[in-house]
Amino acid sequence: MNEPQLRELVPAVIGVLVRRGADFAAAEDAVQEALIRALEAEEQPRDLKAWLISVAWRKFLDSARAEKARRDRELAVDAEPTDGPVPATDDTLRLYFLCAHPTLPPSSAVALTLRAVGGLTTRQIAAAYLVPEATMAQRISRAKKRIAAARLDEPGDLATVLRVLYLVFNEGYGGDVDLAAEAIRLARQLAALSDEPEAAGLLALMLLHHARRASRTGPGGRLVPLAEQDRSRWDTELIAEGVTILQTALARDRLGEYQAQAAIAALHADAPTASETDWVQIVEWYDELLLLTGSPIVRLNRAVAVGEADGPQAGLAELAEIDPALPRYTAVAAYLRERAGDLDRAADLYAEAARAATNLAERDHLTREAARVRHLEQKSPPP
Repeated sequence: MNEPQLRELVPAVIGVLVRRGADFAAAEDAVQEALIRALEAEEQPRDLKAWLISVAWRKFLDSARAEKARRDRELAVDAEPTDGPVPATDDTLRLYFLCAHPTLPPSSAVALTLRAVGGLTTRQIAAAYLVPEATMAQRISRAKKRIAAARLDEPGDLATVLRVLYLVFNEGYGGDVDLAAEAIRLARQLAALSDEPEAAGLLALMLLHHARRASRTGPGGRLVPLAEQDRSRWDTELIAEGVTILQTALARDRLGEYQAQAAIAALHADAPTASETDWVQIVEWYDELLLLTGSPIVRLNRAVAVGEADGPQAGLAELAEIDPALPRYTAVAAYLRERAGDLDRAADLYAEAARAATNLAERDHLTREAARVRHLEQKSPPP
């Protein structure tokens, strides 16, 4: 059977089981068993959703009968609903809120969202995160136990849901599951179900970033900075879609951080070349983003934009007001020092940033930058 089609049905099937009396953990387990049965079946039933519900409900009842602690559920066996068409009630949005429960740590919320809403198997999620399947199974199991008492109809926190999807997107891809593409698929669902402009803003942000994906790395996974990327490889259809979604969201006049981030990404995407980037507008959007978040990371990124718009000395002045212990601070300082012509200090800072990098690709990039600037310094005439 078509796996993506099956995964699209997962939230609705889980929702039906929960409304019939199954707790979330038991419903999710039963649906996973039904998915396995569906993938093994040679022929697809005419009503795939009804078939999945029927199989999952029987799996749930079998489990309920097998556990003495669930004897009270056996009373519902005689009243088991008959097979047939199921009302078209969409519980996807409620499942988002349940999986992104504020009591869950981010890593658990992400894993549970991918499994219950995304329909991925534990093995697929473990492969994407490069951890053993048993480790991921324990993480998901603990998450389900923590939210066992939560009801599907409890109000959720959209900000938490958006943050979880943002985390999924930033994980990129690994194994046989592309998490960036999966996050976009889920964000499309959420934007369609929610009336909040920030849901559309997050989708626009993902699309605009994803449009540049093919140009971000070179041979051997080598990082390619934005200014050096081959813009002919950017996906113009994704950019156009992202910009359209963003404009519609901004017209609602309820600005949020994802809309502001998407506006910055749109300005980068709109520039035919790096030198034609509208840095003045980007600084203005960073000002908005800073008011919304107060984030030191936003302040650091704004310093780079100021350095581009008003010159490296202006950027360095902004940088002087930021905590040097912040991640990427040293790399930003190196870039601005190089722009200001202080090659010796820039080379030292690039090397220092490389030593502190936790990502191998980033470390290699910063090491090459240090060597490049050192070579430029040796070639430059003495003062």
